[in-house]
Amino acid sequence: MTVTMMASPDVGELEAGIIKALKTVYDPEIPVDIYELGLIYGLNVDSVAGHADIQMTLTAPGCPVAGSMPEWVENAVRSVPGIESVTVDLVWEPPWNTEKMSMRAKLELNMV
Repeated sequence: MTVTMMASPDVGELEAGIIKALKTVYDPEIPVDIYELGLIYGLNVDSVAGHADIQMTLTAPGCPVAGSMPEWVENAVRSVPGIESVTVDLVWEPPWNTEKMSMRAKLELNMV
Protein backbone atom coordinates (compact mmCIF):
# COMPACT_ATOMS: atom_id res chain seq x y z
CA MET A 1 0.00 0.00 0.00
CA THR A 2 1.24 3.48 -0.85
CA VAL A 3 0.43 6.28 1.57
CA THR A 4 1.00 9.86 0.39
CA MET A 5 0.11 12.78 2.61
CA MET A 6 0.22 16.54 2.37
CA ALA A 7 2.14 18.27 5.16
CA SER A 8 -0.04 19.07 8.15
CA PRO A 9 0.42 18.68 11.88
CA ASP A 10 -2.57 16.33 12.25
CA VAL A 11 -1.99 14.12 9.20
CA GLY A 12 -0.88 11.08 11.22
CA GLU A 13 -3.96 11.36 13.39
CA LEU A 14 -6.16 11.69 10.31
CA GLU A 15 -4.58 8.65 8.66
CA ALA A 16 -5.02 6.61 11.85
CA GLY A 17 -8.70 7.61 11.96
CA ILE A 18 -9.17 6.57 8.33
CA ILE A 19 -7.55 3.19 8.93
CA LYS A 20 -9.73 2.71 12.01
CA ALA A 21 -12.80 3.52 9.89
CA LEU A 22 -11.67 1.10 7.15
CA LYS A 23 -11.43 -1.63 9.77
CA THR A 24 -15.19 -1.32 10.37
CA VAL A 25 -15.97 -2.44 6.81
CA TYR A 26 -16.32 -6.17 6.20
CA ASP A 27 -16.92 -8.35 3.20
CA PRO A 28 -20.19 -10.06 4.21
CA GLU A 29 -18.77 -13.48 3.32
CA ILE A 30 -15.48 -13.14 5.23
CA PRO A 31 -15.26 -12.39 8.98
CA VAL A 32 -12.21 -10.12 8.58
CA ASP A 33 -12.21 -6.39 7.83
CA ILE A 34 -11.15 -5.14 4.40
CA TYR A 35 -7.99 -3.45 5.71
CA GLU A 36 -6.64 -6.67 7.26
CA LEU A 37 -7.70 -8.59 4.14
CA GLY A 38 -5.36 -6.37 2.13
CA LEU A 39 -8.11 -4.95 -0.07
CA ILE A 40 -6.88 -1.36 0.42
CA TYR A 41 -4.17 -0.74 -2.17
CA GLY A 42 -3.65 2.97 -1.66
CA LEU A 43 -4.55 5.81 0.66
CA ASN A 44 -3.74 9.42 -0.19
CA VAL A 45 -4.74 12.02 2.38
CA ASP A 46 -4.86 15.78 1.93
CA SER A 47 -5.48 17.00 5.47
CA VAL A 48 -5.65 20.65 4.42
CA ALA A 49 -8.55 19.99 2.02
CA GLY A 50 -10.00 17.23 4.22
CA HIS A 51 -9.93 14.79 1.31
CA ALA A 52 -9.00 11.11 1.04
CA ASP A 53 -8.36 9.15 -2.15
CA ILE A 54 -8.62 5.39 -1.68
CA GLN A 55 -7.70 2.68 -4.13
CA MET A 56 -9.18 -0.68 -3.27
CA THR A 57 -9.94 -4.03 -4.79
CA LEU A 58 -12.20 -6.96 -4.00
CA THR A 59 -11.39 -10.60 -3.44
CA ALA A 60 -12.81 -11.42 -6.89
CA PRO A 61 -14.12 -9.36 -9.84
CA GLY A 62 -17.48 -11.14 -9.59
CA CYS A 63 -17.88 -10.32 -5.90
CA PRO A 64 -21.59 -9.81 -5.17
CA VAL A 65 -20.91 -6.60 -3.21
CA ALA A 66 -18.81 -4.97 -5.95
CA GLY A 67 -21.47 -2.31 -6.47
CA SER A 68 -21.93 -1.63 -2.75
CA MET A 69 -18.56 -1.95 -1.05
CA PRO A 70 -16.99 1.25 -2.44
CA GLU A 71 -19.96 3.17 -1.03
CA TRP A 72 -19.54 1.44 2.34
CA VAL A 73 -15.87 2.48 2.33
CA GLU A 74 -16.72 6.05 1.36
CA ASN A 75 -19.33 6.33 4.11
CA ALA A 76 -16.99 4.88 6.75
CA VAL A 77 -14.13 7.21 5.84
CA ARG A 78 -16.40 10.25 5.52
CA SER A 79 -17.34 9.70 9.20
CA VAL A 80 -13.76 10.50 10.27
CA PRO A 81 -13.53 13.97 11.83
CA GLY A 82 -11.57 16.22 9.48
CA ILE A 83 -12.57 14.35 6.31
CA GLU A 84 -14.96 16.30 4.10
CA SER A 85 -14.72 14.31 0.87
CA VAL A 86 -13.68 10.84 -0.23
CA THR A 87 -12.96 9.30 -3.61
CA VAL A 88 -12.91 5.50 -3.81
CA ASP A 89 -11.47 3.88 -6.92
CA LEU A 90 -12.06 0.17 -7.45
CA VAL A 91 -8.98 -1.34 -9.11
CA TRP A 92 -8.20 -4.84 -10.32
CA GLU A 93 -4.43 -4.68 -10.79
CA PRO A 94 -2.62 -6.27 -9.23
CA PRO A 95 -5.18 -9.02 -8.62
CA TRP A 96 -5.87 -9.68 -4.95
CA ASN A 97 -4.56 -12.91 -3.42
CA THR A 98 -4.09 -14.26 0.08
CA GLU A 99 -0.50 -12.97 0.20
CA LYS A 100 -1.95 -9.47 0.63
CA MET A 101 -3.66 -10.46 3.90
CA SER A 102 -2.13 -9.45 7.21
CA MET A 103 -0.89 -12.12 9.58
CA ARG A 104 -3.78 -11.19 11.87
CA ALA A 105 -6.30 -11.95 9.08
CA LYS A 106 -4.59 -15.24 8.28
CA LEU A 107 -4.68 -16.23 11.95
CA GLU A 108 -8.38 -15.34 12.23
CA LEU A 109 -9.15 -17.47 9.16
CA ASN A 110 -6.92 -20.36 10.34
CA MET A 111 -4.63 -20.00 7.33
CA VAL A 112 -1.33 -20.40 9.22
